[in-house]
Amino acid sequence: MDKLYEKAETGCCPRFNPEPWDEKEVTFTERLFVKDHVRSFLHIPLNFGKMMVRNMERIKAADALAPEPLMLSDEKSLWGADVYIAVSREVPGAEMVRISGTYLTKVFEGPYSNVRKWIGEMKTFVEGKAKSMKKMYMFYTTCPRCAKFYGKNYTVILAEI
Repeated sequence: MDKLYEKAETGCCPRFNPEPWDEKEVTFTERLFVKDHVRSFLHIPLNFGKMMVRNMERIKAADALAPEPLMLSDEKSLWGADVYIAVSREVPGAEMVRISGTYLTKVFEGPYSNVRKWIGEMKTFVEGKAKSMKKMYMFYTTCPRCAKFYGKNYTVILAEI
């Protein structure tokens, strides 16, 4: 197992450091991800756990864990989201995509029920930088169990500019 995950106090999600992600501009150049889809009901994921287990098994078997965890969610509709898990190399049996672009990022902390408010704040943040947003991804930094353990539930919004 990857050393970063071995060091995680929970044995699952590592503790998230918001500083490198808060109000930054990041650029991805052909960043490699495993892509999958989650069924949702009103943006509440229904098969997220199974999707993650399936993909993490493939990723670990391919020795393709990314040096730093990054999982993006494209909340395309009330009924589903595309999920992108960063990897260090191609993963057999998985759909692979490369993402490029420049993003403004902002970290939010609190319950997922605040997402609508956070999206409004993110739009204001992007407009305040005299930029326009092309697309938005959510980076849920820890699973709910780990967020409870750490006492913080961070979400990063990445706005492609």
